[in-house]
Amino acid sequence: MAAYAAIVSLMNTINQIEHHPSPPISIDKQQVESLTQIVTFLQEFLECYKSPVADGDEADPLEMRIVDAAHAVEDVIESHIVNVIELVRSSPNEEFLQGYVVDAAHAAEEVNSREEVSCIDFYQDLQQVIEEMDVIKKEAMETSAEPQLQRKVSSTHAGSLTSSSTVKESMMVGFDDVQLQLLDWLTGGNRNRQIIPITGMGGIGKTTLARHIFEHALVKEHFDIRAWTTISQTYNVRETLREVLHQASGDSRNDLSDENELGENLYKYLWGRRYLIILDDMWSLEVWDKIRFFFPDYNDGSRVIVTTRLSNLATKLTSSNSIGMRFLDDVCSWSLFSKTVFGDEVFPLQLEEIGKKIVGKCKGLPLSIAVIGGLLAKSELTLEYWEHIEENLSSIVNSENDEYWLRVLKLSYDHLLAYLKPCFLYMGMFGEDEAIRVAKLKRLWVSEGFLKPIINKSLETIANEYLKELVDRNLILVHELGVVGNIKYCKMHDLLRDLCLKEAEKQRFYYVLGQHCPQGINSQRRIVMETMSSRARSFLCHGNTVPELLDFRFLRTYEYSRGYLEENVFQLVNLRYLSAKFREGFQIPSSISLLWNLHTLIVDSPKKLTAPVEIWKMHQLKHVEFANAGMYLPDPRSGHSDVMMENLETLKGVIDFNLNEEMVKRIPNIKRLSIRYMDKVILDRVKCLSYLQCLSKLESLRCSTEYVSDAEYLQCISFPRSLKKLCLVCGKFFHLEEILEKIASLPLLEKLTLTFGQFATRRWEIVEGQFPSLKYLRLWQCADMECWTLEGSCLPRLEQLRLWWMESLEEFPSEIGEIPTLKSIELWRCSESMAVSVKKIVEEQEELQGDPPFHVIVKSRKVSQELQSLATPNFRVVKWV
Repeated sequence: MAAYAAIVSLMNTINQIEHHPSPPISIDKQQVESLTQIVTFLQEFLECYKSPVADGDEADPLEMRIVDAAHAVEDVIESHIVNVIELVRSSPNEEFLQGYVVDAAHAAEEVNSREEVSCIDFYQDLQQVIEEMDVIKKEAMETSAEPQLQRKVSSTHAGSLTSSSTVKESMMVGFDDVQLQLLDWLTGGNRNRQIIPITGMGGIGKTTLARHIFEHALVKEHFDIRAWTTISQTYNVRETLREVLHQASGDSRNDLSDENELGENLYKYLWGRRYLIILDDMWSLEVWDKIRFFFPDYNDGSRVIVTTRLSNLATKLTSSNSIGMRFLDDVCSWSLFSKTVFGDEVFPLQLEEIGKKIVGKCKGLPLSIAVIGGLLAKSELTLEYWEHIEENLSSIVNSENDEYWLRVLKLSYDHLLAYLKPCFLYMGMFGEDEAIRVAKLKRLWVSEGFLKPIINKSLETIANEYLKELVDRNLILVHELGVVGNIKYCKMHDLLRDLCLKEAEKQRFYYVLGQHCPQGINSQRRIVMETMSSRARSFLCHGNTVPELLDFRFLRTYEYSRGYLEENVFQLVNLRYLSAKFREGFQIPSSISLLWNLHTLIVDSPKKLTAPVEIWKMHQLKHVEFANAGMYLPDPRSGHSDVMMENLETLKGVIDFNLNEEMVKRIPNIKRLSIRYMDKVILDRVKCLSYLQCLSKLESLRCSTEYVSDAEYLQCISFPRSLKKLCLVCGKFFHLEEILEKIASLPLLEKLTLTFGQFATRRWEIVEGQFPSLKYLRLWQCADMECWTLEGSCLPRLEQLRLWWMESLEEFPSEIGEIPTLKSIELWRCSESMAVSVKKIVEEQEELQGDPPFHVIVKSRKVSQELQSLATPNFRVVKWV
């Protein structure tokens, strides 16, 4: 709810000022105590408050008063911060301009001496809004809320679901006959290219059916190429073509700006190959008319599947084969519900009767069953609570509201715990069908300030727990997993996104702008921009027009990924999250240090930049990424050796990083580091890579030295034992054996990528006990490895193995097949004899186990008849261009 988010945000704002090492302002202690007392009460009140307002288009008046009051307090505080820092910026005092002194005492002195801002006015304004909040507090205390059914999460039941449901696959229940029919159409004798529409309302299972077919073993064997792309209402032809070409060819370097050129490349790649293309969520015939000519039809049985809510669109696409998804019957509905709530456990007998009533109210819509089931799976398994849910569903069924399905889904939202509601509503800020990077999502949640702190837990950890809980409730979909099993990308179903947008607008939580700016937009705290701009706390621009920053003095979150940054963004001193592209020649100004509370800085520049030295005074920085060309990070100025960036966890894209004893002390808590060396002098002068071992909390390291010809500097490299992910890009003549000895002993290493370098001895021996935690291994153009041996129990947890351009290796070690955890092997442009040896290993393990042990994909420029003869559903052979 917006009220809870506003209250938690206010408390976080106060705490950040109180605990900042150099706060821009100070707040009267008595006022801080009063605010803390009021906010704490209102936060606890909202955590158990049940709104008496009936479901409708109007928000709860009490909640909206709390929202307005909390926003008013933040406005007073942050407006004063802006005024003070504007004076600091205009001060002739050199110490101010350098950004090394921005504290309350100096600021107050500067303010008073120039009579620009009155601290007395600030005190009075703040006192007024505190008194208004106190009135609301007293009203809340007198509110006679109806007794509520307290929901408790079952520690055993919910806990058992959390670990498995995060990586669970979507369940196909009740569509066996449809799946068989679709398989027949896909692999049948008709040689013409066919368009097969799958139609039905949102949430009925179109995408789930298409995904199951896409991953079916028979389909994998039958088609040479499979590709999937989502269209959506706001489609982009260029992105659609680029995504299909990327998935078809495996080449991510398709950055052509011209649609026709992309389309021609796609046509050439598909020609001569039997392909299956899935176009998910199509809303108009227009997009098909623009791309249809790039899918060749040469009578080889290629297929295009289109999922759409529009049945009339299906008739325009084809006059023959089409699938209309139907609602689930009672038996299938009950099966889906049971699996969602209890997995493989037995359904409790005492809950069966009420459970069937609940399922009946979902009217056979799979999405509704999954979401209501996810709600019950995370709640206490009592008859009383289930009856409470059934009563609420009954009121929805008996209503005359046309938006029936939206109201069923809203029931699950209404029963979310207060701390999850802002996180769920925030998902609507992303585009329809957008794959959302989880790392970015969690940072945005943190920057918004609506995550309630928990002792001994970082806000990112809290965000990760909230995300998993929403996934477990089927409110967020897992789109892609990382190589070590983490959620990398997530998505939201269209109906649930519609719910987010409607509820968020009602509560003034955010507003998604189109071409026109509605009345009252200045009351919105978060705005997702298409082409307009306005006053807000958060600004996420998805359009192509450069936004004009008019009056954004309170802005906390600024992201504009499609255009270039406006220079005056660095005047937005309350920023917490800044992600944007820089124009060529633009440099970060030294005044960036006046962004007193900046947590995340993501810079994308076509040319190498140099950061100002003042960046070392930005105590709150947690995530710093210099994308694309990268950035030089200067040494801190002498005389400030006591300054530590104790919050910094991510530092990526730094060129020629002068890592030394002094630097290690400044970044003691770094977890993710990406560095690239262009200058051998930097490496040799201080043997900087030897200091990596001093970064005791480092978990992820990417180090590139490919442009430095002399490889002696790597002999002194030492890795911290905390490493979990390691990517090394070496010079082509660097000897890999010595460094692999050091890497093999790392106890926590889960992901290893080696690019370039050479095996001077022409062999790699892995012995027992090495790589104890490794799950993912990729070797890319590591030259001259002719022999690979495994001895004893090594690589015990390996799941994915990727060998790219390893043309000297002729044979695979047979011991690879004995690794019980192995799931997949990829060979790109490796020798044909190696592919044959892998096939032999697969066959040997199949004889022992009875089932295919792992999946193999072989990509080669030349696919001989012998190589093609190896192909099976579990051993794919693909021609790579």
